Amino acid sequence: MSLTIDFEARAAAAWMFGSFVVVFLATRVVVRLIRAGKGPFRNQSIGGVHLHHLVWGIFLMLVAGVAEFTYSPEPPWRYVLAAAFGAGAALALDEFALWLHLSDVYWEREGRVSVDAVFVVGALMALLVLGFNPFDPDTADGITVVIGTIVVNGLLCVLALAKGRPLLGLLGFLVPVLALVGAVRLARPTSPWARWRYPEGSSKRLRSLRRFPERERRRWNAFVDAVAGAPNAPAEPTASDTSAVPDAPTAPAAPAAPTSQAIPTESREQEGAR
Repeated sequence: MSLTIDFEARAAAAWMFGSFVVVFLATRVVVRLIRAGKGPFRNQSIGGVHLHHLVWGIFLMLVAGVAEFTYSPEPPWRYVLAAAFGAGAALALDEFALWLHLSDVYWEREGRVSVDAVFVVGALMALLVLGFNPFDPDTADGITVVIGTIVVNGLLCVLALAKGRPLLGLLGFLVPVLALVGAVRLARPTSPWARWRYPEGSSKRLRSLRRFPERERRRWNAFVDAVAGAPNAPAEPTASDTSAVPDAPTAPAAPAAPTSQAIPTESREQEGAR
């Protein structure tokens, strides 16, 4: 990994990162106004189908990517394409939860993963602007050392991701020490690593549950709510939920006493013959 602080060489990355941040914040302001029913903004739909803003994001990224690969323009058009790509990435990642769940969970608790994805990608872009390079072109130590370093760092990043540490795992591609920290720390209880390596009742499982209690609101969650808006509160149980409880069984009714009308006709005729 090399670190070269050369803002002229990183100008395109700076335009991409700046556009990414501005468009994400502007998008969150607009959707919060729509949610509150304020301002001139409304949801867009075509033919009765809601048009998510990730569609515009995918379109912008496609246009910027194709133009860059096809024409490779010089500045300032390179900066224009970089800004377009950053804006498209912000619009698309702001609805990352929709990619993952294939359902509109934007304002649900599951939708918080979209904000996490935006923060992770934004941090990666910021490191690129500063000049962090995970693939150092300097091979003075030999190509074997370079390849070995990349492979080991990649394995640490995968381990950090498996432990439920997406921020450390992704940033570790640019800063290897972060991947190492995520790989050696305790896994989250809902992560694949915990399900595989932390059996029920084990000391590590209990430590993980204490370290990451379910639904606990930390300062980080409060910060995310301030930036992106708080998710909807969990739905309260309704009367229809309680109606599903089966009724208590009732005692069987006692058989009715026989009446004179219930006496067979043959018995009455024998009684009269006597």
